[in-house]
Amino acid sequence: MHTVAVLALDQVIPFDLSTPIEVFTRTRLPDGRPGYQIRICAERPEIDAGTFTLRAPWGLEGLKGADTIIVPGTATPAAPLTPAVRDALRAAAEEGTRIASICVGTFPLAATGLLDGLRATTHWIAADLLADTYPAVTVDPDVLYVDNGQILTSAGAAAGLDLCLHMIRSDYGSAVAAYAARLAVMPLEREGGQAQFIVHDYAPTPQGSALEPLLTWLQNNLGHDLSLADIAAHAGTSTRTLIRRFREQTGTTPLQWLHRARIRQAQHLLETTSHSVERIADQVGFGSPTAFRDRFKRTTGVSPNTYRRTFS
Repeated sequence: MHTVAVLALDQVIPFDLSTPIEVFTRTRLPDGRPGYQIRICAERPEIDAGTFTLRAPWGLEGLKGADTIIVPGTATPAAPLTPAVRDALRAAAEEGTRIASICVGTFPLAATGLLDGLRATTHWIAADLLADTYPAVTVDPDVLYVDNGQILTSAGAAAGLDLCLHMIRSDYGSAVAAYAARLAVMPLEREGGQAQFIVHDYAPTPQGSALEPLLTWLQNNLGHDLSLADIAAHAGTSTRTLIRRFREQTGTTPLQWLHRARIRQAQHLLETTSHSVERIADQVGFGSPTAFRDRFKRTTGVSPNTYRRTFS
């Protein structure tokens, strides 16, 4: 079993700390066995985590023998790194341990010198500070994570999830990583720094609202070629009034709502059927497979076939 040691430094950010714990402890192999065991390590028995005090069951000795060490961010990223932590991380690197940082955890990792001459990322708001503080590090603020082989870094917040899923895929393959992604309600891979993968069914509308019958009709007629005028005619109102009511009650426009509903239905069909992409394009109301593929990728960040391979 792969051992992951999560290093809790003083003023650790709770979200960054919990990300690897949640993702790795939920990872299961095809036979149901857990893929990872987790150690929470700290230099002192108690660590100030801002809103609470953390009692770590492992000291720095817990880093020894771990396959992976995760360094979460802290609320004081520029704080000096203690010699004991610095030496422990350097010793682990010399032993070949994989070391990864989440968010501004890049700062303590850079303080060890392990990032010198390497490309790295961090939360975009701290990228300039990282570059100024550690000029030997090539800072890339536009990516979700950077994998240098043994040393990895992630951007802020949710990018830590992307990095953890990336490591699971490296350790156990895409099938195990895809299941972990499902449990985390995350895409297995987001293309680029901003691409989004999973879309909502549609913007929430209170039951009993004036639009509820119209939204139900739209959901039941996704396969038809519907124009804004068609929708307005069914609603018995003008297009201008229809757009205004949609914005008030759903926060979006009728056609944007329709496109999102079509893509979500397409995702469902890709996950649960063996229908061809061309057939699904027709089922959800796109005029051509080309238009469907373009809209699907612009909305989710991946092609229909890539989505099917990941989640079917």
